[in-house]
Amino acid sequence: MDDPETRFTRLYDENHRRVLAYALTHAEPHTAEDVAGETFLIAWRRLDDIRDPALPWLLGVARNLLHKQRDRGRRGRVLADRIKALAGPSDLAAWDAAEHVVARETALEAIAALPERDLEVLTLVNWHGLDPRQAAKVVGCSVPAFAVRLHRARKRLARALDSPGAAPEHPVRAAPIAREAAR
Repeated sequence: MDDPETRFTRLYDENHRRVLAYALTHAEPHTAEDVAGETFLIAWRRLDDIRDPALPWLLGVARNLLHKQRDRGRRGRVLADRIKALAGPSDLAAWDAAEHVVARETALEAIAALPERDLEVLTLVNWHGLDPRQAAKVVGCSVPAFAVRLHRARKRLARALDSPGAAPEHPVRAAPIAREAAR
């Protein structure tokens, strides 16, 4: 078994970027950086409590920290702005050129209009690439309860995309960080 410093260094190297990305979907950059830093401070203190995969545990800690600092009135708009800011030129070209992908602005408007609870379950699965079991752990509910939340959030997103001017029944493409993690 590795010594604690080596384990923590590996944990940090493998997960910091994704924890920060999660925090950025919920907070301003300076707050997100603080949350990511505090998440890893807690991880260092509780290193022996962390089981593989560590990401759900880390995102659960970050989520709890964000709840303490959340500005509830602007959360939906912050997520849409973060998605715009994180998409690189190649993502935009592929996204906008793809024949069966919802128009970028329409998708962002639909996402921004969703309730906070829906945003969270959709981003955990589609943005961060967690499976329902891992995402349920982050949210703090059972896997069946998370599956119901995810199903309802997807239905609300589909309805928002079916509204006038939206292209119906096309999934929003996975975010760059989720695609990268899947490689």
